[in-house]
Amino acid sequence: MSHESKQAADGDGILANKVLWICVGLGVFILIGFILPTPQTVVDTIEKYGFAQKMIEWEIIHDASEAPNKTMIVLGIVPMAVIFFATEAIPIGLTGILMPILAYFFHLLPSGMVGKTFAGDPPMFLLGVLAMGVAVVDVGLHKRLASWLLGWTRGFLVPVFVLCIGMSILGSFISAHAMCAFMTPVMAAVYFGAVRANSRGQAVEHDPALAKFLLFTLCFSLNVGGVGSPAAGGRNVIMMGFWSEYKVPMDFATWMKYGLPMAPILGIVVAIYMLIMFKRKIKTKDLTPGLAAIKDETRRMGKMTYAEYVTFGMLILVVLLWIMGGENLGMGGPALLALLVPVIFKTTDWKKILGGISWDAWFMYCGALTLGALLKESGAALCLAQSFMKILEAIGMNQGFGLWVGLSSLSGLMTNFMSDAGTTALLGPIVIPMGIMTGVEGEPWAVGLAVAFSTSFAHFLIVGTPNNAIVYGLGIYPDTGEKMIHPMDFLKYGLILFILCMVVVWVIGFLGIFQIVGFPEGILETAKVVMESGAH
Repeated sequence: MSHESKQAADGDGILANKVLWICVGLGVFILIGFILPTPQTVVDTIEKYGFAQKMIEWEIIHDASEAPNKTMIVLGIVPMAVIFFATEAIPIGLTGILMPILAYFFHLLPSGMVGKTFAGDPPMFLLGVLAMGVAVVDVGLHKRLASWLLGWTRGFLVPVFVLCIGMSILGSFISAHAMCAFMTPVMAAVYFGAVRANSRGQAVEHDPALAKFLLFTLCFSLNVGGVGSPAAGGRNVIMMGFWSEYKVPMDFATWMKYGLPMAPILGIVVAIYMLIMFKRKIKTKDLTPGLAAIKDETRRMGKMTYAEYVTFGMLILVVLLWIMGGENLGMGGPALLALLVPVIFKTTDWKKILGGISWDAWFMYCGALTLGALLKESGAALCLAQSFMKILEAIGMNQGFGLWVGLSSLSGLMTNFMSDAGTTALLGPIVIPMGIMTGVEGEPWAVGLAVAFSTSFAHFLIVGTPNNAIVYGLGIYPDTGEKMIHPMDFLKYGLILFILCMVVVWVIGFLGIFQIVGFPEGILETAKVVMESGAH
């Protein structure tokens, strides 16, 4: 029996009833999108912020009265998509394709814009990163990477903590998505070596709990590294741009003072949490055989081959282009070299690259980007954000620590449904004036950091970040090629970790680092003058 079918048979229970979840998803979509009355707050927001006029200019509606209906359809798509992504009621890639299909047929965006959301820079980036993972594994370079990073460790706890702390720090400075693509096959190789050594007889006795543990530990550790520096992701740079518009710019080193101390702490939290969650489920309690097997294979491989040098050089080139290329190249342009270089230099066959890419994960992520665009352009995301702001005001969390906690919670939740950069781009222009108006010293840096930090915690939905899509796509059993993790596993293991990470930021970040490091004098006054003058 396959691993996935066995998992279903062992008691996925109601989650295995695909027809039920298709009906539930469609029912929720129809109820919200077409039956429930449109709240007046939605109508007011759509009119006040110009969404209706924009839709008229795009020729997707004829008059302003139709605009709220489009927004309600988008609000109905969101829970349906979450249900389908989490339960795999229909194949996960097909759920991704469903997003642009709905956008086309319900005329929610101009047709040209729908195509761009499904094939812009981020999709090309993920496509390149998935191809990069295939190329690295094909030439065996992942085994050398494992030997360099973890080969000196022994047992179980030491490799786990080294992995978590190392990945959280590395993820602060270089592409966490690239690291995820390199390291996922490494984790699969370590897993297979460990369970094979622990098996009796010729047949490999698999340990699904260990497989999930290793993949999620890697993924979550790289996720949390996003707080460490501006180099960790575009959302940090976007927030820095918003500060510059208010004449209170922050430099690279200053960001690190606030964020980098939390990265290893969050890595340790990931390690402890995952050990607690999986301690009783894991049968294979020693990773030494897996690590030793990789070291032995690396020794037998001898010196690096031509194919390995080319692949390693490609990795270095792509990372350098990501760092130095800026907005002109984007992230997708350099990543696509992973499709070209291995074929041109004859290190990996073109058909092998195409066959190794997880198209399911790619279509899923592209669909999530379309959903994010729908939320933003229809005004649905702004409506949700404003409703949340009113709740904060009603319970007295409208300034200082309370505001930071509330807005970071909102940002963290939203980043699981849309891209981290999209979340920051949407919330930044809203929250920075809110912070300035509170008159609390340290604004708008404090509220901006609160929002940006929490976008690193897209743990509980598979669509939340490319890291999640990558471990899902590349995390396969080496002997059978079947998936090691299920989309629902992200919710099962990621939700509590999301809350723990938020608490770490609230306590260590807001109550600790913000108070110890402090904020420069005058940034509040400078930003306030700019805001009142309308110069921004």
